[in-house]
Amino acid sequence: MRDDPRRRDLAAYPFRIEMVPRFGDMDLNRHLNNVAVARFYEEGRVRFHFDLHRRPGLERFRGFIAHLAIDYLAEGHWPDPVEIGVGVVHIGGSSYRLGLAMIQRGACIGLCDSVLVHRDEHGNAPLPPLLREALESLRLRAE
Repeated sequence: MRDDPRRRDLAAYPFRIEMVPRFGDMDLNRHLNNVAVARFYEEGRVRFHFDLHRRPGLERFRGFIAHLAIDYLAEGHWPDPVEIGVGVVHIGGSSYRLGLAMIQRGACIGLCDSVLVHRDEHGNAPLPPLLREALESLRLRAE
């Protein structure tokens, strides 16, 4: 993920939010600590899904994290705001992968991949057509 230049470009992400780090998000070196960084990605992922759940017919779909990977590319600093971009990078049969970027001061300081598995009351389930269509509309944009 770190070698794809479009992953570092906030404009490539169809969903974006801005967050302000708190003083407690710093480590002893005055950088954003790894727990805070993971929370920023979590907030971006949750808000992406909250927005997705607002679409008619998607209010009740359930996705669960199967894999999460974070690449730290540069140090983040308090108190500068961070922007989180979220986009779909892969759609499978019962799962999909979100790509997230963290931007601060105009530079990409980190990337995250989250694989989510769709589940119904019986366990893992194929992605419903309506969900698949919504995910397609939220793909990471090409260069």
